[in-house]
Amino acid sequence: MSARTKARKRAIDLLYGADMREISLNAAIAMEAERAAGQPDREASWSYAREIVEGIAEHGDEIDELIETYAKGWTINRMPATDRAIVRIGIWEILFNDGVPDSVAISEAVEAAKSLSTEDSGGFVNGLLGRIAETHV
Repeated sequence: MSARTKARKRAIDLLYGADMREISLNAAIAMEAERAAGQPDREASWSYAREIVEGIAEHGDEIDELIETYAKGWTINRMPATDRAIVRIGIWEILFNDGVPDSVAISEAVEAAKSLSTEDSGGFVNGLLGRIAETHV
């Protein structure tokens, strides 16, 4: 597993945890940073995970508006929390990280959805991120 894939997984865990505990992303980042300070062997994955989650915290309203707009038949609150986290990461990478090609962002998100969420999540994530990537070139 690549360092970026590990970082995405760590970001999913962070977003999911914040969502379930109903705490702010900034509070979750602070707690994880404290924990990461004691685990220098995980620094490579923490650096990119932090970049992702800070980016989502900064652009959260815009990202969630895109989810609501393009998730046909789904409100953001009806979506499983894991899918919400995965899609937020995918959208952030597509729109705000020029270092990751859209196709890679989508592929990574689909793989995460297949392994971490429901049977139908991979197709849902693929369709949603594909629509967003097409309209925000």
